[in-house]
Amino acid sequence: MDSGLDTRRIVHPTERIVTGRLIRLLDGYTREVRIGQPVLVAVLAAAAFARLPALLLRSLFSFGGGGTRRRWKELKQGPEYLVTPVRLRNAAGQLCEVELHGHLPQSALHPADQVQLTLRPQRDPELPPRIERIVNLTTGQLLTPRTATLWSHLGPPLLLQAFLGTLLVAGIAACSALT
Repeated sequence: MDSGLDTRRIVHPTERIVTGRLIRLLDGYTREVRIGQPVLVAVLAAAAFARLPALLLRSLFSFGGGGTRRRWKELKQGPEYLVTPVRLRNAAGQLCEVELHGHLPQSALHPADQVQLTLRPQRDPELPPRIERIVNLTTGQLLTPRTATLWSHLGPPLLLQAFLGTLLVAGIAACSALT
């Protein structure tokens, strides 16, 4: 019984670099970046040391209140990033599935584009490999998807406070070691 349907199996490529023709970008969904609690505690503790002199000055001279701070629950919940399953047909004619993490310009990829993908396996072996870099051979574009990270989630102000707090603690430790 030949139904005429192409029922080839979708495979997850194991090569680091795959060249093929883009078949389809499937509907995306979000996934959350996991944030390690020890890292978050260390950053918040260091930032607290940087806030101590400001709190002391504010209480002595009754300056206005500071800006709003994000709470523990908000910081502990990691940022979400977009995951888009991508299907392509490789040079051997196999239908392959990979994942695109992050965002790309809407006009960057179209079905039937010839692409060269640099892939990285994910921690979960059941998931298809993720795309690190795309070279669109049809248009000549080099594309690198960007996702949210722990550091972008915490933000420059908090990281700057943590750095200043670390310097303050190191300076106090150095002064106490010298005396």
